[in-house]
Amino acid sequence: MRILVVTVVHHPEDARILHRQIAALRERGHRIVYAAPFTARKVLPRPGLEGVDLPRAAGLDRRAAVSAARALLAERGHEADVILLHDPELLLTLPGTLRRWRRSGTAPVVVWDVHEDTAAALAMKRWLPRALRPPLRLGVRAAERLAERHLRLLLAEDAYQERFRRTHPVVPNHTTAPPQPPEPPGTERVVYVGHLSQARGALDLIETARLLPADLHLDVAGSADPDVRDALAAAHRVGILRWHGFLPNDRALALLPGALAGLSLLHDQPNYRHSRPTKVVEYMAHGVPVVTTPTPLAAELVERHGCGLVVPYGHPLAAAQAIRRLSSDAELRLGTARRGRAAALADFNWPDKAAEFTGWLETWAQEEADPGRAGDVARRGRSRPRPAAGSPSPGPRARPGRVG
Repeated sequence: MRILVVTVVHHPEDARILHRQIAALRERGHRIVYAAPFTARKVLPRPGLEGVDLPRAAGLDRRAAVSAARALLAERGHEADVILLHDPELLLTLPGTLRRWRRSGTAPVVVWDVHEDTAAALAMKRWLPRALRPPLRLGVRAAERLAERHLRLLLAEDAYQERFRRTHPVVPNHTTAPPQPPEPPGTERVVYVGHLSQARGALDLIETARLLPADLHLDVAGSADPDVRDALAAAHRVGILRWHGFLPNDRALALLPGALAGLSLLHDQPNYRHSRPTKVVEYMAHGVPVVTTPTPLAAELVERHGCGLVVPYGHPLAAAQAIRRLSSDAELRLGTARRGRAAALADFNWPDKAAEFTGWLETWAQEEADPGRAGDVARRGRSRPRPAAGSPSPGPRARPGRVG
């Protein structure tokens, strides 16, 4: 199949998009064109992967990114068998575009991969004026209903099913567990891997690091929102923690082996109450004990598998005490690491889900090529899957530039 993957919000090295989904599709022999904000994020496409450069959508003004994505779909969308969209903003590119494709008989399968509860996440957008949040929340829900009528949907969490009328496939944020037993947790390093914001506990990480003994270091890998960037940079300068900035997923995960604990200090926000933090599963897969705040799915995971400790929201002292406890109790440290690793291998290993993900896209493309069968599937409301670079150059004005 020819698959066009598009994002204007996510980093081109996003773990779900690049390291799991695109990697799985390439392993199946599918041809991928990956449109993402390469230049804005100062990265190049991975070798052998055709890239198209798009502007980045950030803050209030997302018009340029949406316009460039619309131009890309108009220019190259008809070449694809499947178009895989990763941002709700990209739904704005489809009115008119879908109609033109269908009139010309060249309509590809369009899939929206639902990464989060977008309406709930609006409460955490500090750049978004409060007065705009309620109407935008209603607009998001309306867009979701329209998307369900006209597109195929993939969901990152089971709980997202509640937002839709029909049942849609769930492609969870699992991770690839190292095949060999990882290095056991030591007593010299604590790690955090993931995006950094106030709601994700960035300031709590700094305060937790202040409370640790001088011989115990906190390694932090991830890009940061503007309102916490200065605080993280200052903490790095004076040696409170080591902030590595954004690292591609494979390099970020290389920090995990041998770490004493992996931190997930999310605040109590609606968007986090029904999401399983991917970092928690990554810590487990690499044999790292987890220290997490009590977001429901993270706490349930840690308590069910005995793979770490749960601390209160917004309580750096409790987080530091949990880290000290793991440092001083070798039996607890090694036991939580061992149990987390076993659970990740058994229940949260991406290779076990990769074939199911690729199977959905392959089946939908086959159904689109067979209108009679596609009509039967539409009436049922759901199909079943068959198991189954270079530097960017500027393009025409208001069109995406190409990479590779």
